[in-house]
Amino acid sequence: MRLDTVGRENTFAAFGLPGTPGTDEFWAAARTPASIPADDGGWTTLFLWRGSPATIGFESWSEPVPLRRWGDTDCWYAEVRMPARLRVTYQLLADDAAHADPFNPAGAGGDRSIAATPDAPPQPHWPVVGATDVLPLPRTRVRWSSERLGGRRTVRIHPVGGGGPVVLLLDGDDWLYLHPAITAFDSAFASGGMPAVTLVFLPVRDREAEFGCGPRLWEAVRDELLPLVAESGVPADPDRLVVAGQSLGGLSALYAALEFPDLVSRVACQSGSFWWTPDALDLPDPLSGPVGGAVAARLRERPDLSGLRIAFDVGEHETHMLPHCTLTETLTGRTGATVRVSRSASGHDRAGWRHALLRDVAWALS
Repeated sequence: MRLDTVGRENTFAAFGLPGTPGTDEFWAAARTPASIPADDGGWTTLFLWRGSPATIGFESWSEPVPLRRWGDTDCWYAEVRMPARLRVTYQLLADDAAHADPFNPAGAGGDRSIAATPDAPPQPHWPVVGATDVLPLPRTRVRWSSERLGGRRTVRIHPVGGGGPVVLLLDGDDWLYLHPAITAFDSAFASGGMPAVTLVFLPVRDREAEFGCGPRLWEAVRDELLPLVAESGVPADPDRLVVAGQSLGGLSALYAALEFPDLVSRVACQSGSFWWTPDALDLPDPLSGPVGGAVAARLRERPDLSGLRIAFDVGEHETHMLPHCTLTETLTGRTGATVRVSRSASGHDRAGWRHALLRDVAWALS
């Protein structure tokens, strides 16, 4: 289906949009993205923008997609072929700025939106959040002046169900300001799907420096941060610590389990950057190095990880990540660790990892 001929029957109607494109009636009813089945088993998804030329920027799934203009109207649109089972973050890039989609109620921060194909699995407990909504913040915060990491940072702490084992959320600011982790964890607890836990949102200053395979971060967590959490007044059990990390954060979480087993014995890892080696980021394609990177090399030494409980998840559309993650999952299982493996309906995207985060933290504590 092509939508580039003005004057013929309005094929926007196939996406459930009545009226003539560009009219007030049309814009009043506009709700996108809207998907219809494609011949290959995937979906054709319609995106709209009003006013100026624009491009859709997808997060780690597709190259940017330019929108086309409908005749001489103020209606700009794109039909995007999407695979089955996809949830993806995107932005509208127009007028030298990034914008959330004004026709999509599902936002992720002030300048991002979330699209999901009709067959994408539901994500219970994660509410629809608009681009202008202000997410709730924990009442308790501690100022962490780290000698090992340098500088000051604010760490927020939230007791779920009255508090319990510490769940350390790496990239904590993303889970505070882009995705409503507080609301989701509280909802999961209320439904019986999550034990009482204490969320600790760890902000990061330099992801490449702090989340690479090095000891400084985890020495700082052990010797500086967890004592601050214990002194915060929030009920917390740091002896039952779960580390939840994504991408480089997932890499760091497994590294910590390998090198600091007395500290980290429960991990929820989504799309870990297991391509990482000390020089990988200097390569034209960081993922082109040895499969499994430095962590796989360490796992081949067969360390005893019999005390580790780790859940791995990776987006099923992460073509280049899958070999690195699959090998790491296999090698971890050979160390005696208790391993759970799953695949999310996403690319390398926090919007797709959200359900796995709740499910796998609960499993790590079960």
